[in-house]
Amino acid sequence: MAAPQAAPSEQVTATALGTWPGEDPVEAARIIRGELGSPHLPFLAELPDRGVGSDALGRTASLLVDLSVDVQPYGWRIVDRPGKDVRRASSALSTDINILADVIGAEETPAQDIKVQLRGPLSLAAGLHLHNGERALIDHGARRDLAASLAAGAGGYLSRVAAAAPGARIVVQIDEPEIASVLAGTIPTSSGYRTLRSVPGREATDAWQLVIDALRAAGAVEVVVSVPEVEAPFDRILAAGADGIAVPLRALTSRQWETLAGAVEAGKRLWAGALDVSDAAAAPPRVADVVETVWRPWRQLGLPASTLSTVRVTPSGGLAGHSPSSATAVLARLTQVADGLNQLALG
Repeated sequence: MAAPQAAPSEQVTATALGTWPGEDPVEAARIIRGELGSPHLPFLAELPDRGVGSDALGRTASLLVDLSVDVQPYGWRIVDRPGKDVRRASSALSTDINILADVIGAEETPAQDIKVQLRGPLSLAAGLHLHNGERALIDHGARRDLAASLAAGAGGYLSRVAAAAPGARIVVQIDEPEIASVLAGTIPTSSGYRTLRSVPGREATDAWQLVIDALRAAGAVEVVVSVPEVEAPFDRILAAGADGIAVPLRALTSRQWETLAGAVEAGKRLWAGALDVSDAAAAPPRVADVVETVWRPWRQLGLPASTLSTVRVTPSGGLAGHSPSSATAVLARLTQVADGLNQLALG
Protein backbone atom coordinates (compact mmCIF):
# COMPACT_ATOMS: atom_id res chain seq x y z
CA MET A 1 0.00 0.00 0.00
CA ALA A 2 1.33 3.43 -0.92
CA ALA A 3 2.40 5.64 1.95
CA PRO A 4 0.13 8.60 2.69
CA GLN A 5 1.32 11.97 1.47
CA ALA A 6 1.08 15.35 3.11
CA ALA A 7 -1.72 17.53 1.85
CA PRO A 8 -0.24 20.22 -0.40
CA SER A 9 0.24 23.47 1.49
CA GLU A 10 -0.93 26.69 -0.11
CA GLN A 11 0.79 28.99 2.33
CA VAL A 12 3.89 29.53 4.41
CA THR A 13 3.60 27.95 7.86
CA ALA A 14 5.59 28.04 11.09
CA THR A 15 7.01 25.47 13.48
CA ALA A 16 9.95 25.11 15.88
CA LEU A 17 12.63 22.47 16.18
CA GLY A 18 11.46 20.58 19.25
CA THR A 19 13.39 21.50 22.40
CA TRP A 20 11.53 23.64 24.93
CA PRO A 21 12.47 25.23 28.29
CA GLY A 22 11.37 24.04 31.70
CA GLU A 23 10.13 20.76 33.13
CA ASP A 24 6.35 21.03 32.73
CA PRO A 25 5.01 19.10 29.72
CA VAL A 26 1.44 20.33 30.34
CA GLU A 27 2.46 23.98 30.12
CA ALA A 28 4.66 23.24 27.09
CA ALA A 29 1.88 21.46 25.19
CA ARG A 30 -0.66 24.19 25.91
CA ILE A 31 1.66 27.02 24.86
CA ILE A 32 2.91 25.31 21.70
CA ARG A 33 -0.55 24.30 20.55
CA GLY A 34 -1.94 27.70 21.44
CA GLU A 35 0.66 29.56 19.40
CA LEU A 36 0.91 27.09 16.52
CA GLY A 37 -2.68 26.29 15.66
CA SER A 38 -3.71 25.43 12.09
CA PRO A 39 -2.33 26.00 9.52
CA HIS A 40 0.90 25.97 11.52
CA LEU A 41 2.69 22.89 12.84
CA PRO A 42 2.62 22.23 16.61
CA PHE A 43 5.09 19.69 17.96
CA LEU A 44 5.59 17.28 20.81
CA ALA A 45 8.09 19.16 22.97
CA GLU A 46 11.39 17.79 24.22
CA LEU A 47 12.19 19.06 27.73
CA PRO A 48 15.89 18.40 28.38
CA ASP A 49 15.76 20.38 31.64
CA ARG A 50 14.07 17.33 33.21
CA GLY A 51 17.43 15.57 33.08
CA VAL A 52 18.58 12.10 32.05
CA GLY A 53 16.21 10.46 29.61
CA SER A 54 14.60 13.69 28.47
CA ASP A 55 17.63 14.67 26.39
CA ALA A 56 17.24 14.15 22.64
CA LEU A 57 19.72 11.26 22.54
CA GLY A 58 18.18 9.31 25.42
CA ARG A 59 14.66 9.95 24.17
CA THR A 60 15.44 8.46 20.75
CA ALA A 61 17.52 5.63 22.24
CA SER A 62 14.49 4.59 24.29
CA LEU A 63 12.70 3.74 21.02
CA LEU A 64 15.33 1.27 19.82
CA VAL A 65 14.21 -2.31 19.23
CA ASP A 66 16.44 -5.19 20.45
CA LEU A 67 19.10 -2.71 21.61
CA SER A 68 19.31 -1.41 25.17
CA VAL A 69 21.13 1.63 26.54
CA ASP A 70 22.07 3.10 29.90
CA VAL A 71 24.05 6.09 31.13
CA GLN A 72 27.72 5.78 32.07
CA PRO A 73 30.10 8.56 33.19
CA TYR A 74 30.98 9.30 29.55
CA GLY A 75 27.40 9.20 28.24
CA TRP A 76 24.82 6.78 26.88
CA ARG A 77 26.16 3.27 26.29
CA ILE A 78 24.70 0.22 24.53
CA VAL A 79 24.23 -2.50 27.16
CA ASP A 80 22.92 -6.07 27.37
CA ARG A 81 19.64 -5.30 29.15
CA PRO A 82 17.55 -2.19 29.85
CA GLY A 83 18.57 -0.17 32.90
CA LYS A 84 16.89 2.50 35.01
CA ASP A 85 17.95 5.34 32.73
CA VAL A 86 16.26 4.03 29.59
CA ARG A 87 13.18 3.14 31.64
CA ARG A 88 13.15 6.74 32.84
CA ALA A 89 13.38 7.95 29.24
CA SER A 90 10.52 5.66 28.16
CA SER A 91 8.39 6.80 31.09
CA ALA A 92 8.96 10.48 30.33
CA LEU A 93 8.01 9.99 26.69
CA SER A 94 4.87 8.06 27.64
CA THR A 95 3.91 10.87 30.03
CA ASP A 96 4.38 13.45 27.28
CA ILE A 97 2.22 11.49 24.83
CA ASN A 98 -0.52 11.01 27.44
CA ILE A 99 -0.49 14.72 28.25
CA LEU A 100 -0.65 15.54 24.55
CA ALA A 101 -3.80 13.41 24.30
CA ASP A 102 -5.36 15.25 27.26
CA VAL A 103 -4.55 18.69 25.87
CA ILE A 104 -5.85 17.81 22.40
CA GLY A 105 -8.98 16.31 23.94
CA ALA A 106 -9.76 19.65 25.59
CA GLU A 107 -9.39 21.64 22.35
CA GLU A 108 -12.47 22.68 20.38
CA THR A 109 -10.65 22.55 17.04
CA PRO A 110 -7.37 20.59 17.23
CA ALA A 111 -4.62 21.41 14.74
CA GLN A 112 -4.61 19.24 11.65
CA ASP A 113 -0.94 18.26 12.02
CA ILE A 114 1.52 17.24 14.73
CA LYS A 115 5.31 16.97 14.56
CA VAL A 116 7.67 14.70 16.43
CA GLN A 117 11.45 14.68 16.43
CA LEU A 118 13.99 11.83 16.33
CA ARG A 119 17.76 11.84 16.56
CA GLY A 120 18.97 10.57 13.19
CA PRO A 121 20.90 7.30 12.78
CA LEU A 122 24.31 8.92 12.15
CA SER A 123 24.18 11.33 15.09
CA LEU A 124 22.76 8.50 17.20
CA ALA A 125 25.82 6.38 16.37
CA ALA A 126 28.05 9.36 17.19
CA GLY A 127 26.39 9.83 20.58
CA LEU A 128 26.05 6.23 21.80
CA HIS A 129 29.01 4.25 23.10
CA LEU A 130 29.94 0.58 22.82
CA HIS A 131 30.91 -1.69 25.74
CA ASN A 132 34.56 -0.62 25.41
CA GLY A 133 33.64 3.06 25.73
CA GLU A 134 34.26 3.90 22.09
CA ARG A 135 31.53 5.55 20.05
CA ALA A 136 29.28 3.22 18.07
CA LEU A 137 30.25 5.29 15.04
CA ILE A 138 33.58 3.45 14.91
CA ASP A 139 31.96 0.14 13.97
CA HIS A 140 30.19 -0.44 10.65
CA GLY A 141 28.09 -3.27 12.10
CA ALA A 142 27.01 -1.13 15.05
CA ARG A 143 26.01 1.70 12.73
CA ARG A 144 23.99 -0.70 10.60
CA ASP A 145 22.28 -2.24 13.63
CA LEU A 146 21.41 1.15 15.09
CA ALA A 147 19.78 2.34 11.86
CA ALA A 148 17.78 -0.89 11.60
CA SER A 149 16.77 -0.72 15.28
CA LEU A 150 15.66 2.90 14.95
CA ALA A 151 13.65 2.06 11.83
CA ALA A 152 12.00 -0.84 13.68
CA GLY A 153 11.07 1.37 16.64
CA ALA A 154 9.55 4.13 14.53
CA GLY A 155 6.25 2.39 13.91
CA GLY A 156 5.31 1.95 17.55
CA TYR A 157 6.22 5.55 18.35
CA LEU A 158 4.09 6.98 15.55
CA SER A 159 1.20 4.68 16.47
CA ARG A 160 1.20 6.05 20.01
CA VAL A 161 1.27 9.64 18.77
CA ALA A 162 -1.54 8.90 16.29
CA ALA A 163 -3.66 7.53 19.13
CA ALA A 164 -3.05 10.72 21.13
CA ALA A 165 -3.88 12.98 18.17
CA PRO A 166 -6.77 11.26 16.36
CA GLY A 167 -7.00 12.24 12.72
CA ALA A 168 -3.89 14.43 12.78
CA ARG A 169 -1.28 14.09 10.07
CA ILE A 170 2.09 13.19 11.59
CA VAL A 171 5.22 14.99 10.44
CA VAL A 172 8.66 13.72 11.49
CA GLN A 173 11.85 15.75 11.85
CA ILE A 174 15.05 13.66 11.82
CA ASP A 175 17.80 15.58 13.63
CA GLU A 176 21.39 15.11 12.48
CA PRO A 177 23.38 17.73 14.44
CA GLU A 178 26.65 15.78 14.13
CA ILE A 179 26.44 14.99 10.43
CA ALA A 180 29.19 17.34 9.19
CA SER A 181 31.69 15.84 11.66
CA VAL A 182 30.52 12.28 10.89
CA LEU A 183 31.09 12.72 7.16
CA ALA A 184 34.32 14.68 7.60
CA GLY A 185 35.88 12.24 10.07
CA THR A 186 36.51 14.84 12.78
CA ILE A 187 34.78 13.23 15.77
CA PRO A 188 37.42 12.29 18.38
CA THR A 189 37.94 8.78 19.71
CA SER A 190 37.39 8.11 23.41
CA SER A 191 41.10 8.73 24.07
CA GLY A 192 40.98 12.05 22.26
CA TYR A 193 44.30 11.35 20.53
CA ARG A 194 42.82 10.65 17.10
CA THR A 195 39.57 10.94 15.22
CA LEU A 196 37.09 8.36 13.97
CA ARG A 197 37.19 7.47 10.30
CA SER A 198 34.64 9.30 8.17
CA VAL A 199 31.44 7.47 7.28
CA PRO A 200 30.96 7.04 3.52
CA GLY A 201 28.30 9.33 2.09
CA ARG A 202 26.52 6.41 0.44
CA GLU A 203 26.12 4.73 3.82
CA ALA A 204 24.57 7.90 5.26
CA THR A 205 22.08 8.03 2.41
CA ASP A 206 21.17 4.36 2.88
CA ALA A 207 20.70 4.80 6.64
CA TRP A 208 18.38 7.77 6.14
CA GLN A 209 16.43 5.97 3.47
CA LEU A 210 15.90 2.98 5.77
CA VAL A 211 14.50 5.20 8.54
CA ILE A 212 12.48 7.42 6.18
CA ASP A 213 10.87 4.41 4.52
CA ALA A 214 9.94 2.97 7.93
CA LEU A 215 8.43 6.28 9.04
CA ARG A 216 6.36 6.53 5.88
CA ALA A 217 5.16 2.95 6.29
CA ALA A 218 4.12 3.87 9.84
CA GLY A 219 1.98 6.74 8.59
CA ALA A 220 4.24 9.82 8.49
CA VAL A 221 2.95 12.23 5.83
CA GLU A 222 6.15 14.31 5.74
CA VAL A 223 9.73 13.54 6.79
CA VAL A 224 12.45 16.19 6.84
CA VAL A 225 16.09 15.96 7.89
CA SER A 226 17.38 18.78 10.09
CA VAL A 227 21.07 19.71 9.79
CA PRO A 228 23.41 22.57 10.70
CA GLU A 229 24.26 24.89 7.84
CA VAL A 230 28.00 24.08 7.82
CA GLU A 231 28.85 21.35 5.28
CA ALA A 232 25.22 20.26 5.15
CA PRO A 233 24.88 17.26 2.79
CA PHE A 234 21.75 18.44 0.99
CA ASP A 235 22.21 16.16 -2.02
CA ARG A 236 22.55 13.07 0.20
CA ILE A 237 19.42 13.96 2.14
CA LEU A 238 17.38 14.45 -1.01
CA ALA A 239 18.73 11.22 -2.50
CA ALA A 240 17.50 9.38 0.59
CA GLY A 241 13.94 10.40 -0.26
CA ALA A 242 13.35 13.06 2.40
CA ASP A 243 10.43 15.40 1.75
CA GLY A 244 12.54 18.37 2.71
CA ILE A 245 15.45 19.88 4.59
CA ALA A 246 15.49 21.94 7.79
CA VAL A 247 18.51 24.25 8.02
CA PRO A 248 19.48 27.59 9.59
CA LEU A 249 19.79 30.32 6.96
CA ARG A 250 22.33 32.56 8.68
CA ALA A 251 25.49 31.21 6.97
CA LEU A 252 24.27 29.47 3.82
CA THR A 253 26.50 29.95 0.79
CA SER A 254 25.26 30.90 -2.66
CA ARG A 255 25.93 27.37 -3.82
CA GLN A 256 23.86 25.91 -0.96
CA TRP A 257 21.01 28.26 -1.81
CA GLU A 258 21.16 27.10 -5.42
CA THR A 259 20.85 23.47 -4.28
CA LEU A 260 17.89 24.36 -2.08
CA ALA A 261 16.28 26.26 -4.97
CA GLY A 262 16.58 23.18 -7.15
CA ALA A 263 14.97 21.10 -4.41
CA VAL A 264 12.09 23.58 -4.10
CA GLU A 265 11.56 23.47 -7.87
CA ALA A 266 11.44 19.67 -7.59
CA GLY A 267 8.62 19.91 -5.05
CA LYS A 268 10.64 19.52 -1.84
CA ARG A 269 10.05 21.56 1.31
CA LEU A 270 12.43 24.05 2.89
CA TRP A 271 12.19 24.47 6.63
CA ALA A 272 13.94 27.81 6.81
CA GLY A 273 15.72 28.56 10.08
CA ALA A 274 15.21 32.25 9.50
CA LEU A 275 14.71 33.54 13.04
CA ASP A 276 18.02 33.80 14.88
CA VAL A 277 17.65 32.58 18.47
CA SER A 278 21.36 32.32 19.35
CA ASP A 279 20.96 35.02 22.01
CA ALA A 280 18.28 33.77 24.37
CA ALA A 281 18.24 37.06 26.28
CA ALA A 282 17.55 39.18 23.20
CA ALA A 283 14.12 40.14 21.93
CA PRO A 284 13.06 38.35 18.74
CA PRO A 285 14.24 40.12 15.55
CA ARG A 286 11.83 42.41 13.71
CA VAL A 287 9.35 40.67 11.43
CA ALA A 288 10.48 42.60 8.36
CA ASP A 289 14.12 41.65 8.94
CA VAL A 290 13.32 37.94 9.25
CA VAL A 291 11.06 38.02 6.20
CA GLU A 292 13.91 39.56 4.21
CA THR A 293 16.32 36.73 5.11
CA VAL A 294 14.04 34.42 3.11
CA TRP A 295 12.69 36.77 0.47
CA ARG A 296 16.02 38.30 -0.65
CA PRO A 297 17.69 35.02 -1.74
CA TRP A 298 14.33 33.82 -3.11
CA ARG A 299 14.23 36.82 -5.48
CA GLN A 300 17.92 36.56 -6.35
CA LEU A 301 17.50 32.92 -7.36
CA GLY A 302 14.55 33.75 -9.57
CA LEU A 303 12.12 31.56 -7.62
CA PRO A 304 8.47 32.53 -8.14
CA ALA A 305 6.74 34.06 -5.14
CA SER A 306 4.14 31.29 -5.41
CA THR A 307 6.77 28.70 -4.44
CA LEU A 308 7.05 30.27 -0.98
CA SER A 309 4.27 27.83 -0.06
CA THR A 310 7.00 25.16 0.21
CA VAL A 311 8.49 27.02 3.20
CA ARG A 312 8.03 26.42 6.90
CA VAL A 313 9.75 29.10 8.97
CA THR A 314 11.57 27.95 12.11
CA PRO A 315 14.02 29.32 14.65
CA SER A 316 17.71 28.84 13.88
CA GLY A 317 17.98 26.36 16.77
CA GLY A 318 16.16 24.82 19.70
CA LEU A 319 14.54 26.88 22.44
CA ALA A 320 15.59 24.95 25.56
CA GLY A 321 17.99 27.74 26.58
CA HIS A 322 15.23 30.35 26.59
CA SER A 323 12.76 31.24 29.30
CA PRO A 324 9.20 30.01 28.70
CA SER A 325 8.06 33.56 27.98
CA SER A 326 10.92 34.13 25.52
CA ALA A 327 10.24 30.82 23.77
CA THR A 328 6.55 31.73 23.52
CA ALA A 329 7.50 35.09 21.99
CA VAL A 330 9.61 33.25 19.40
CA LEU A 331 6.61 31.15 18.32
CA ALA A 332 4.44 34.26 18.06
CA ARG A 333 7.08 36.00 15.96
CA LEU A 334 7.37 32.96 13.65
CA THR A 335 3.67 33.06 12.83
CA GLN A 336 4.00 36.78 12.08
CA VAL A 337 6.91 36.04 9.73
CA ALA A 338 4.82 33.38 8.00
CA ASP A 339 2.05 35.96 7.55
CA GLY A 340 4.55 38.41 6.05
CA LEU A 341 5.83 35.87 3.57
CA ASN A 342 2.28 34.89 2.64
CA GLN A 343 1.55 38.51 1.77
CA LEU A 344 4.54 38.48 -0.59
CA ALA A 345 3.43 35.16 -2.09
CA LEU A 346 0.05 36.72 -2.92
CA GLY A 347 1.78 39.61 -4.64
